[in-house]
Amino acid sequence: MTRRPRPGEPIPSPNIWHWPHIYEVENRAQDVDGAVFAVLRELADWTGRDVVDVGCGTGYHLPEFARDARSVIGVEPHPPLVARARERTAGTAEVRVLAGTAEHLPLPDRSVDVVHARTAYFFGPGCGPGITEAMRVLRPGGTLVVVDLDATVGGYGQWMCADLPHYDPAVVESFFAAQGFDLTRVATRWAFEDRRSLRAVLGIEFSERTADRACAQIPGLSFDVGYRVHTRRAPIGLVVG
Repeated sequence: MTRRPRPGEPIPSPNIWHWPHIYEVENRAQDVDGAVFAVLRELADWTGRDVVDVGCGTGYHLPEFARDARSVIGVEPHPPLVARARERTAGTAEVRVLAGTAEHLPLPDRSVDVVHARTAYFFGPGCGPGITEAMRVLRPGGTLVVVDLDATVGGYGQWMCADLPHYDPAVVESFFAAQGFDLTRVATRWAFEDRRSLRAVLGIEFSERTADRACAQIPGLSFDVGYRVHTRRAPIGLVVG
């Protein structure tokens, strides 16, 4: 039986925590056409700005932000992943990796311009403390960007819902809308080098039964996956005059 996290403990991410090497394959396969980052550029351009990636895992996305950002901070609760992220970004002066959780970011008030969180377990209904904390560290006019999988789209969405029968995408979207987020849907393509890699990734994302069914439904080495990008801006303040 899996132990429930104690108050204040991070919720374990079963794929990357247990199979980081396979999750690395998944990272390389995801969104090979760069559609999500293109949308992020439009919604929260980080050029010359300070970025924090919450739940950064092994730091896969940190170098992409670092190409144009003034500074990039990765925050990750799982010590082995903190070590991997630091190793990945060693020698990149613009990047720091800190141990911390979404509910307790190790950052001062109003210290960053963009807070990015992608397919992380602390967002969705019940994640109010994480949102409040993200808004605390944003400067006025800064943007919180939450990227998650769109379970209303295509095969991946069907497989996701098959394994999570209590998950309701409409409830998640209503939650973010009530929290003041705007929603942008993004169509992407995942592509793999071979069928073995594809099946391995499906195996850490879904149950064995669902992974087998998904693999049988994918004729080649790629398939379409939908994402939702939720954005909320920090208020600039009242204009007096």
